[in-house]
Amino acid sequence: MDDKLTIPLQSGKIPVKMRTEDEKKLLIQRLKRVEGQVRGIQKMVDEDRYCVDILVQISAINAALKRAGFQILEDHTKGCVSQAVEDGNGEASIEELMKVFEQFTKS
Repeated sequence: MDDKLTIPLQSGKIPVKMRTEDEKKLLIQRLKRVEGQVRGIQKMVDEDRYCVDILVQISAINAALKRAGFQILEDHTKGCVSQAVEDGNGEASIEELMKVFEQFTKS
């Protein structure tokens, strides 16, 4: 595997399986919750709150984003990657997935 990840910000690819409205709703709710947490941290910084309290909130945001990301990774694996394997194009799709996993698990 390359030392340097070359995952574009936008691939231009279209997902094989689109999310259902319920799946979208749950994902958007989770991301809006994270957005609210970020605004809360901004307020904490503005109010000169205790550093440890701020760090605990940052940790909670990181965990929430990872959960959202793992859900999207699961959707991608079960949808796009699975379809690519069935279509005989699995090698490139799996290579891309491995690069995404490597990028995603950096922390």
